[in-house]
Amino acid sequence: MATRSTIALEFADGSVSQIYCHWDGYLENNGAILTQHYMDPFKVKELVERGSISSLRESVEDSVDNGEPWPADRYMNVDEYFDCSRQEEYDYILRNVNGVAVWFVRCYTTDGKWLTMAEAKATQVEYAE
Repeated sequence: MATRSTIALEFADGSVSQIYCHWDGYLENNGAILTQHYMDPFKVKELVERGSISSLRESVEDSVDNGEPWPADRYMNVDEYFDCSRQEEYDYILRNVNGVAVWFVRCYTTDGKWLTMAEAKATQVEYAE
């Protein structure tokens, strides 16, 4: 069974691109891969420019596409993204916070709120207890 997710990048001009990922979107898989291998915004840009994927892997080249991937969804700014973006079981966005790339996630364990990946992992532990 699929655990669907989205992966997004907020650009320096404030616009956002988002792609869909079909498999393994949960924090322990896609969340871990993103925080360990996709902290460079240029690498995330390369990933989202390829369009939707079936599975996220450690490198852009190894990430599996959907055969005929559809292009990334584009949003004029982060507010439009937060209001209108595609929502799946797990949604990830890389944002610049005071000059540092930070992954945020929203999912069922965050009650639909956007949290940093570290906050979400702590919430997930509390949710499991």
